[in-house]
Amino acid sequence: MLLRRLGQVTALLALLVIEVPMILVSFVMLVMSVAMGMVFLFPPQVRMIRWLAELNRRLLRAWTGMPIEAPYLPKPPPPVPGPDGMYRADRTLYRTPRVPAWNDRWKWLLTDPATWRDGLWLLLDPLVKGALLPLFVLAPELGLRLYALYSNLLLGATAASRLASQVSHLKRTRNLATDSQAAEMRRIERDLHDGTQARLVAIGMTLGAIEELVDKDPAAAKALVSKARDASSDTLAELRRVIRGIHPPVLAERGLGDAVRALAMDSPMQVTVDVDLPHRPEAPVEAAAYFAVSELLSNAARHGDARTAAVDISSNGSDLRITVTDDGMGGADPAKGSGLSGIERRLAAFDGVLALHSPPGGPTTVTMNLPRALPEYWLADLDKLPRRKAIMVGILWATAWCPTFPQGFVPAIFKIIGFDEKSWFLALHLPEVWQWPTIIGMIAVGLIMHTMAIRIPATHNRERWMAEATPSKPWCL
Repeated sequence: MLLRRLGQVTALLALLVIEVPMILVSFVMLVMSVAMGMVFLFPPQVRMIRWLAELNRRLLRAWTGMPIEAPYLPKPPPPVPGPDGMYRADRTLYRTPRVPAWNDRWKWLLTDPATWRDGLWLLLDPLVKGALLPLFVLAPELGLRLYALYSNLLLGATAASRLASQVSHLKRTRNLATDSQAAEMRRIERDLHDGTQARLVAIGMTLGAIEELVDKDPAAAKALVSKARDASSDTLAELRRVIRGIHPPVLAERGLGDAVRALAMDSPMQVTVDVDLPHRPEAPVEAAAYFAVSELLSNAARHGDARTAAVDISSNGSDLRITVTDDGMGGADPAKGSGLSGIERRLAAFDGVLALHSPPGGPTTVTMNLPRALPEYWLADLDKLPRRKAIMVGILWATAWCPTFPQGFVPAIFKIIGFDEKSWFLALHLPEVWQWPTIIGMIAVGLIMHTMAIRIPATHNRERWMAEATPSKPWCL
């Protein structure tokens, strides 16, 4: 374990070979962009620093487990032409979207606060690594944790970036939900027009013929009455099918499990259903899951020539997980218009994902996962701080005082007042040129340790508070 940590520290320090030249190159590119008007150098300069920052985040996530999220604001959408086919950028019109797209991207990079935080991180990183070098050597585990905390402060997501990402995500899911809803409305309209409406027109024509024949030919009129009665029965059955396609009554009354069992009974295949849900999902989630299963079973019977299928509905914490397996011919592909893309759009409104495994020859397995779709009975699991984090907080509180005060502020006071006593103050035993940098580094290390000791439980409690504040009902139209 110690050797692995030392290897990670060595790799982290080896990145200075890239960082130091990149500081010089990026500074030159920034000066040329601003002072000399060579603005085309600014985007590559930002991308270069972002690449290194993302590498640092990825390494620290893998080594320390700290979830350092990318802080960047969402990319601007592609330019949309106006009614005249022209693209507008400020007050200028363009025939192609190239210039407006470039302007939008340049402004996005320039106004994103994370761009300048990345630059500040790159500038300070060699100094911070130098200050943490004693900890990297003597206590690499703690040194990596402190460095991860520092990186999270400068490279982690902020409340503004999280909010912007959530807004962008909501816009995408809203558009997907709107498209899915529009498709459902078109399907219902088509079913009513081609089925129910045509049957009602035929019944009306039959009743008109009956009206003419009732006095002239009662026997023929009686036969037409029988046909009209049969047609009305078929129309009623057609209406019931349309209603079930909108929202099945069994789904509203008895829940997802029984509704899927009803689907299995009506399926031409032999379908087994296994349901293990401790709590019932909200109605919009149930509807999305029900119609997804219905589409998958229909695809398996019509396109896959399957004879048997199995549906498993279960929970994974707060997630709703549904697996549908059939023994069909396989080869399912969302790009072939098999209805899978529609299922993906339906699930996307609830942040759901679909995983498909369908090799040629079968079998086909589709797994759908809808995160946080179940009531939040699981929040009690977040009350207690995990043991590993609790031990880390205890170690930080027990040791943070040493670099902060005896090795930081106290020797700083001795230096200021000119007191000659060196005692056990590490910095005062070093050459004069290294004393103040060591004192400042010790104070920085101690403050980082104190901040980390406060931030770990605060972050844990914030996750619980956010989970409690988030409504269990997913967003939908």
